[in-house]
Amino acid sequence: MTYIQQAFNYLHDWWRYAIGLVLIFIATQIGSLPFVGMAFFKVISEGGSTEVLLDEKSLMTILDSNLTLFLMLLGFAVGLLGLYFVVKYIHKQPFKTVTTTRKKTDWGRFWFGFLLIAVVTIVLTVADYYSNPEDYVLQFEVVPFLILALISIVFIPLQTSFEEYLFRGYLMQGIGVLVRNRWVPLIITSVIFGGLHYFNPEVEKLGPIIMIYYIGTGFFLGIMTLMDEGLELALGFHAGNNLVGALLVTADWTVFQTNSIFKDISEPSAGFDILIPVLVMYPIFLGLMAWRYKWKGWGEKLFGKVTPPPEAEHTIEIL
Repeated sequence: MTYIQQAFNYLHDWWRYAIGLVLIFIATQIGSLPFVGMAFFKVISEGGSTEVLLDEKSLMTILDSNLTLFLMLLGFAVGLLGLYFVVKYIHKQPFKTVTTTRKKTDWGRFWFGFLLIAVVTIVLTVADYYSNPEDYVLQFEVVPFLILALISIVFIPLQTSFEEYLFRGYLMQGIGVLVRNRWVPLIITSVIFGGLHYFNPEVEKLGPIIMIYYIGTGFFLGIMTLMDEGLELALGFHAGNNLVGALLVTADWTVFQTNSIFKDISEPSAGFDILIPVLVMYPIFLGLMAWRYKWKGWGEKLFGKVTPPPEAEHTIEIL
């Protein structure tokens, strides 16, 4: 049985997905309340104007950077919990079936995806540091970094898992059983995933061209999920990318300001280099995964139809 097909075995009415998305959104908003509340309290206690809360850049600098990171990631953790309960109680679906088609989660795949991007990121960053040392400041401080590491190791995988389970899991399966093919959910989830990054400060700094990278990353993770019939590789890759990025390098114009090892002080510009990950690195990564896991039938897995399996005949059909 294929990854999307599994959803047919459980309650998959379209309205359940609509209700589920609303509940997941509410969960993320509840999770963000501590951040907004603490920022509001600090501004008021210092006699400042609450208008600063409406400006994203200013909002991110009100609290200590480690505390800000923790409180922001808390919203994703609560969202993941909400998604779990939606799958379990709204759809009566085991969470494993949103994770993989295998009998159990393949952690070897997770770590392969994690280490692949982690090693490449570290090597490229160190190489760039030695090639262009004027672009970096070494800002390593033991205590702030250890606090950052603790927060990141615990909460960044929860943040990335929430995004993967929502887009490549819940929505991929939900749209797939609705339209009964693979390419439509691949396109929709990838575009929405990338589109939501439009509000990141990187877009304001680098321009709309950066959206090619974000949407391209969505397609990359979606292709990975459909070809491998599971989320493990995408979960590992996304976690490795964000975790290593948070610990290794920060910049004044990135969405997360962290007590990382390095700070990039160069003036960023978006050009052809934005296309390198999408047009060069991602195809190489997919090729390595295809070789390691013996992927076959690309046309069928990415563009084929999705039909209910015989054992799903007793479940509720979507309208």
